[in-house]
Amino acid sequence: MHEHSFRRRIMHDDYVVWMDGITVMFPGVVALDKVHFDVVSGEVHALLGENGAGKSTIMKVLAGVNTVYDGKIFFTGQEITVHSVHEQRKRGVSIIFQEMNLLKNLTVAENIFLGRQPVDAAGSIDWKKMFRNARALLDSIDSDISEKAPVSSLTIGQMQMIEIAKALSFKSEVIIMDEPTSALTEKEVDSLFKIIAKLKSEKFAVIYISHRLEEIFKIGDRVTVFRDGKYIATEKIKNTSIDDLVKLMVGRDLSEQYPKVSCIPGETALEVRNLKQGMRVKDVSFYVRNGEITGFYGLMGSGRTETMRAVFGADKFDSGEILIRGKPVQIRNCKDATNRGMALLTEDRKNQGLILPFSVKDNIVLANLNNIMHYFGLSATKEDMVCGRFSESMHIKTPSLKQKVKNLSGGNQQKVVIAKWLNRDADIIIFDEPTRGIDVGAKVEIYKVMNRMKEKGKAIIMVSSELPETLGVADRIYVMHEGKITKCFDETKGLTENDIMKYAAGLESGV
Repeated sequence: MHEHSFRRRIMHDDYVVWMDGITVMFPGVVALDKVHFDVVSGEVHALLGENGAGKSTIMKVLAGVNTVYDGKIFFTGQEITVHSVHEQRKRGVSIIFQEMNLLKNLTVAENIFLGRQPVDAAGSIDWKKMFRNARALLDSIDSDISEKAPVSSLTIGQMQMIEIAKALSFKSEVIIMDEPTSALTEKEVDSLFKIIAKLKSEKFAVIYISHRLEEIFKIGDRVTVFRDGKYIATEKIKNTSIDDLVKLMVGRDLSEQYPKVSCIPGETALEVRNLKQGMRVKDVSFYVRNGEITGFYGLMGSGRTETMRAVFGADKFDSGEILIRGKPVQIRNCKDATNRGMALLTEDRKNQGLILPFSVKDNIVLANLNNIMHYFGLSATKEDMVCGRFSESMHIKTPSLKQKVKNLSGGNQQKVVIAKWLNRDADIIIFDEPTRGIDVGAKVEIYKVMNRMKEKGKAIIMVSSELPETLGVADRIYVMHEGKITKCFDETKGLTENDIMKYAAGLESGV
């Protein structure tokens, strides 16, 4: 009794949020098992864990997205029961989701103030005031995005900045940021960190979820680690290290962050000559060899993804030549590309890589139905065997292969995309941001998968916005800036981040 009263007094005095004994059940899964989390005003409290650890789940409880839970929640010292997002916003809790929640047919200002548009004396929307208020919010985060621009015209990074502006518009006491930098440029990340510092100084509480551990040490005050739906530890940032946090997250030591295998490259599998596509891809030429991982690095808007989509036939290009194993080929669409032995793991897994209402099993077999056919149609036995093998090799965390993909964590969704294309057994595989939004343990697993493919003589392209990853994984690196290749590094040994960044920023060109 005394201990309980003492904890209540502490909560009243110090904590804006105190969550204790939180349990959440999903079909066949204990998503959270009596976990604890708290945050005080004027701090950045980071929440870490592997994919499926329960980070987003507990934040959805706090934000009112998931209202089916057991346990106690106190807000500013008062015990509450969470019923809805609207109710939590009124209390002072806002969440910025990892996946965008914007209406693309509306303007930036309309999205920021959706359902809360200012009105004039006649009851009509006061457009001038709405645009003026939106402009002030965008200026506060150093964004030059037009408040009148349709969201459909924005990049993924720009959309994320709109989500941040929208959350700030609620003037919340607690702001939850779930992977807010995953699609931002370096300038936008710097702007975000300045915003967070300002929020701290004004006594806002910021809860920050990220797989980029180096960010935590730049902005965090405390860090809590979850693993497999359980609370593991809370530490002050100044008293811990990246290695310590990784060990807490995965429950084991990771012997090597970027495992790499040595292979002698084979013949050229893919060559692209003078590829052009409007202002996004400007006279791009490159080649990829069997038994080699070729990296493509560039800042947001450099044309990396546009180049790969054009090569794969997802988007039309104006001119240029594509050769596979030395022979010119016509790739007019994605079917042409897959028939030529190519695969593309898209940057946007939810909209372009998966069918979310379908099961894990359905998504894995979708790219190669011939692999599970017999004389009378689809073979359920073959399907189970193929999917079971890939699910096990990719360590996909799911209660069943019949589980809908939309119910998996972001990292496990990415593993399903990779399993789908592994089932296709393509010879030329393009990985576009293969580890975006994935925890450190899962990243190592994916690197090992890429290494196994490399050892089998596959030609691999890895597009990445993470410079340490590019340096650690790729054998050769192409650097892009504003639609052009500015440098090709045929050797990565001894390369530094500065060596690459000056070409990515357009300060130098070695082509």
